[in-house]
Parts: sequence; structure tokens; C-alpha cells
Amino acid sequence: MTNKHEIYINAAETAKIGIWEVNIETDQVYWDIVTKSILEVPEHFTPFKGYADHFFPEGAIRDRYKMLIKRAKEGGISFEEKFQIITAKNNIKYVECNCRVEFADHKATRIFGSFQDITKEQNLINELQLSVEKFSSIFSSANDAIFIIDTSNGIITDYNPRAVELFGYNSTELKGLHNSELFPIENRKQVRFFLNYNLIKDDYVVNETSIINKSGKLIPVEIAFGKKFKMNQITYLVCFFRDISDRRNVEQNLNMLSLAASETTDTIVIANSYGETIWANNAYLDLTGLSLEEVIGQKPGYSSKGPETDMQATAKMRKAVQNKESIKITILNYNKQKEKYWFELNITTIYDAENNFVNFIGVGRDVTLRIEREMELKHLLEVTSQQNNKLYNFAHIISHNIRSHTSNLEMVVDVIENTDDITEKLSYFDLLKEATEKLSETIEYLNEIITIQQKTNIEKTKILLKDEIEKTKMALSLVIKQSQITITHTIPDDLIVFAVPAYLDSILLNLFTNAIKYKSPERKPILEIGYEVNKNFTIITFKDNGLGLDLQKNGHKIFGMYKTFHGNEDAKGIGLYITKNQLEAMDGKIEVESEVDCGSIFKVYLNEK
Repeated sequence: MTNKHEIYINAAETAKIGIWEVNIETDQVYWDIVTKSILEVPEHFTPFKGYADHFFPEGAIRDRYKMLIKRAKEGGISFEEKFQIITAKNNIKYVECNCRVEFADHKATRIFGSFQDITKEQNLINELQLSVEKFSSIFSSANDAIFIIDTSNGIITDYNPRAVELFGYNSTELKGLHNSELFPIENRKQVRFFLNYNLIKDDYVVNETSIINKSGKLIPVEIAFGKKFKMNQITYLVCFFRDISDRRNVEQNLNMLSLAASETTDTIVIANSYGETIWANNAYLDLTGLSLEEVIGQKPGYSSKGPETDMQATAKMRKAVQNKESIKITILNYNKQKEKYWFELNITTIYDAENNFVNFIGVGRDVTLRIEREMELKHLLEVTSQQNNKLYNFAHIISHNIRSHTSNLEMVVDVIENTDDITEKLSYFDLLKEATEKLSETIEYLNEIITIQQKTNIEKTKILLKDEIEKTKMALSLVIKQSQITITHTIPDDLIVFAVPAYLDSILLNLFTNAIKYKSPERKPILEIGYEVNKNFTIITFKDNGLGLDLQKNGHKIFGMYKTFHGNEDAKGIGLYITKNQLEAMDGKIEVESEVDCGSIFKVYLNEK
């Protein structure tokens, strides 16, 4: 038996050969499981006439296959051919197809044969045609140092230019050197184990170690053993060295940065291009109350929203992530225990050297204490501003009104002192009485305002609003009758408000009398009282059809002290000012809508907390 024959027998024993058959008379097609596997169709697939054509690329290959099948069916001519096919999974393979013809009455009735995947063999042939050029190109221009080692004695038989550069030897010193000379003594046992393992397993193995160059410098490298090959009865091994000094330096820096990031009090989160968390430090986990497992794969802040979170700020962050933009923002968040905290976050986008987006890095900190102090300071500034305004009004009273009263009194007293006529003196006593009454009235108003503003812990009680309105109507019944005003309301019997009784009584009196004082002479006066209840306030509306106000001209001073707008003799300009102070003392407010000669709507907001 020849060697060649023996090779074919051994190949046939180990090869997976598919069987196929076509009944020419019935067009029934049969493929065995190996044939289906080669063509990458399901095992339960049932082939039919002509379907096999689809696996042969259009053009010369398919035309040749169809011609050979036709010759087999019509002329009874068997064939053995190699084809390139495209499988059902769109993979390119090479097959060897063997076709035989069965006859009955000198007529071909069946064609059958074998089908064998020879892709590896064909690819090997194709690769071998370019192996010399490829190896030469890679060997000479590779960034890695490459050695070819005789495995029988460990001697270096060849190497590329990068090997000379990495180890610092000249172009002739490396050849003939034992491979162990490339490594420091303490690493040689480890490398020998790598080499022996590869010779036994014939695997592609990559390990990290250190080499020593000609000048004695240690260099960290990644060492890889390729497939061994045999030539002239000698087994050789290809060995690759890659300098990883830069990578080691980067890793050390990254380890230090990772340690620093883990221990810093600032929160740090790294997210991928989809905004999903890939790492978070301990400060972030402590602040949010989440574990690393709960955070990884989720978008940062996925559980931090709460009833007071600013949705506009959230949308702004979402848009920045979508556009891969950096952003700095402060937002109210909630931790896992639903506790509030203010969070200052700076999101930075990271790009590589080719300007490809890599990651988002979010650096943040808990600024709750700072925000609370800012809010407290803002509140103090608002209170100070309000106090300044009040002081201005008080200064106005003292500098103008009281001085006017005292000057008037001084004049009257001076006149009385400088006249001898008793009748004339008595006539001035009426002026003196009127002046002292005005001064007393001004001091009384001032005292009332001070009293309201000093009561910081006033106590509100439950009050039936309809009863209070009816009481006010009763107290003003004579005035209401004289003014002929019609007062209606839609307040239900059971509507309860929280207010200071004396303040509510004063507020109702002021708004009732305002509607009467400033009624229009052109129409019958009407006052309609309504209500509205929302989450925080009960809103009482007082709508009249009186003279109305020009809010563009006077809206900014309508609730100021001593501000009058219609020239009524009994107008003091103090009622709405007191009403505003009383409502603010109860954490409420008052608003107005008005149009000249159409009427006004005053809205009283009673805080229900």
C-alpha cells in the first residue's frame, strides 16, 4: 500500500461525509443529517427539486453545477467536483461533491453521491499561497518582537527587527542565543513552564512576565506562544513579545486614581454612551443609600426623583445626556429612604484621541447645608426687605403725619395763648379737639399695625365662614341699607376656615366697607362673595361693580399705607394696608383684579396649614 493511498484511507475514516439522493422519476430529494449540517439548514428541513441550486453562487459556479447535474440526469455521466457554496446562514464554504448515476432499462432513474466540507483544506491551500509574503511582511514590520525557537534545544533561530530594538542587541547577537537568556534568572522557571505547556497543549497562550535587555534593564512584557510548526523533522515555536511598560504605568495611575475616587467625599459616577452606570464610588452609594448592584446598568438618578424634584432640571439633564453634552446643575433629590437632599452635579463628557465619545463622568456633592443656609439667608433678606418697607411707612407716619398733627396743635395753642378775647379762645378749642382726635387716630392705627407685626406665633382656630359673613352683614346693616348695596354669597353652611377670629372680622369689615365706599353713582351697587378651595388655600372672592382702579397706574401701591385713589372724604388709606398685614401674619395673601368704572375683585387667600 502506497503512502498516498494510506493517506486517503485515513482521511476517509475521519472525514464527515454527507449523503444525498435525487429520484429522477419522482423528483424526491433526500439529504442526510451531515449534508444538512454542511448546508446549515435545520435537521427537520425537507429538501425539494432544484432547491440545492440556491447554495451555489450565481454565475459561473452555479452554471457549472447545473450543467453537471443535467448531464448526470440526461446522459448518465457521473462527476466529482469541488465547489464554493453559500450556506443557509450566509457562510462561505468549499465542498467536494461526488455524483453517481443508477440505471434501469438503460435509463437513469436515480442520482446519488457524497457531500464533504473541505473548507479548511481549501482555505489552507489559499492561505499557503500567500503565507510566504504575509509572514515576511508581518515578521519584518510587526510592532511586537518575534522569535522563532528550536524546541529541541531552546535556541533562537530567527527574529525580526523589533526584537533587536526591544532587547538592545545587534543584528547578529540574538541568533544562536538560548531563549532563557532573554529573561531574568527569577523568571526563567516560569517562562520554561509556559513553553512546555504550549508544546504539550499546542494552544495559543498569553502571559505577562519581564525580560532583561542587553544593558540589564527590566522591561515588563506580554509574551505569547503561537502554534508550533515542523520543518525538516525539527519542531519550531513562534514566540511574541510585546512591551507593556506604558500600559503598566497607565494601570498604576488608574489604580491610584481609582483609590482616590473611591475614597473622596465627592460622589463619582461613570456612565456609558447610553447614560447607564458602569461604576460608582463609595461616596455616591452612601449618599443615595443604594448598593453597587442596584446602580450598575441603571441610569444615575433613576430612583432619586420625588414630589419636590424639579422636573425641568431633570429634563435638562436628560437632554444633555442625549446630546452628549456637559452640564452643571443643582437639584433636589431623594435617597433610597426617601429623605431629601440637595445635589450639585457636574456631568463631563469624555472623548478619545479620535474624538469618539467614551464615557460620561458625573462628579457631585451633597450641598444640602449650603442650600438651606442660602434659603434661610434669602428668607432673612425678604423679611428684612419687608421690615424696611414697614419702617419706611412708619417713618412716613412719624415724619409727616404726626409732625403735621403736632404742628397743627402748636399753631392752635399759640393762637389761643396770644389772644385776649375769651370768645375767640373758646372757638379755637374745637380746632384743638379735632387736631388731638386726628393725632389719637393716627397713633391708634400705628399701634394696631405694630401689634399685628409683632405677633409671630398667632393662633388660628376653626371658623365657619358663612357665620362670620352673616355677622359682618348684621354689623353693617344700617350702612348697607343706606347705600342700597345688594350683597350675595355662595358660601356653604359647613365651610370651615383656619384664621385668627379678630383678623378675619377686620378683613371682612374692610372689604365690605370698601365696596360700599367706592360704589359707582351710575348703577345700583352689588357685592358678590364666592369661594374656591385648593391644596393649600381657601380663596374668598369679593366682586363689586364699583368705581374700579387703574392697576397699571396704581397697582404697585394699592396695599400701601395712606394710599387713596378716589378722593373720598372718609378714605384713610389704611384699611387695605392693615388687611394685607393681617393676612400675611396668618401666612396668607391678598390679590386684586380691577378695571376703571367696571369694578374690582379682591381675592383673600387663607392658608389652611
